[in-house]
Amino acid sequence: MSVSDFSLQEMKQLMKEQVVKKPMETLKLAVPAGIYTLQNNLLYVALSNLDAATYQVTYQLKILTTALFSVSMLGRRLSLFQWLSLLLLMAGVTLVQWPTDSEGNAEEQKVLTAGSRFVGVMAVLMACISSGFAGVYFEKILKETKQSVWVRNIQLGLFSFVFGFVGMMVYDGRGVWQAGMFQGYNFVTWVVVVLQAVGGLVVAVVIKYADNILKGFATSLSIIASTLISYFLLEDFNPTRIFFLGALLVISATFLYGCERKPASVVAIKA
Repeated sequence: MSVSDFSLQEMKQLMKEQVVKKPMETLKLAVPAGIYTLQNNLLYVALSNLDAATYQVTYQLKILTTALFSVSMLGRRLSLFQWLSLLLLMAGVTLVQWPTDSEGNAEEQKVLTAGSRFVGVMAVLMACISSGFAGVYFEKILKETKQSVWVRNIQLGLFSFVFGFVGMMVYDGRGVWQAGMFQGYNFVTWVVVVLQAVGGLVVAVVIKYADNILKGFATSLSIIASTLISYFLLEDFNPTRIFFLGALLVISATFLYGCERKPASVVAIKA
């Protein structure tokens, strides 16, 4: 159905048939929605208990966990070059996002205790595992069912809203009752919300027609692109040698992942 043929009544009927009348299909999306909500909270815990450098390095393990779940859950086979490219990608993203404020990092490390570091590391490791599993699980659902990407995103959004709303009321219920759910929202906030929503739809399309591993490469390249935009347009970033090394590793990993060893062709020699 094209945009010009859009009908609110048809959309309502579609939601009734695909969401309400198929509860088991809808419930499948409760798993990734709950895991994504848990993952977001785990990342807050990790950021509260780790310095920026440790967090950035550890969180890049999600690239490998995604690949491992893709192999185990989807039966995907990766060549040696592809595994090597994933390691290079993980190292490159780590260097690109490496913090440059050494003095601030030193003060931050003094505040953090061994106990808080352990909590932070465990939280970020669990977030890596949950990120890989939820992404591959969502990919499996998109590719093995006939329902459209739009319907699946609506189903995922419904459960995400429920889980997020419960968490919001548990941790900040008093503030919500006093000042409302949208306290502090402004035009920029709404723009970010819209961009995140559109980005989520694009990610779902990428997962359906490509896979989570390629999405990881695209995300890594987007980090470099946003950094360059910050340098040329916003003028609030000064790239370092570490950044350029990381960018080189990410680009090299992207090309390496697409390389496949081809058997040497045999040329017949006529007598």
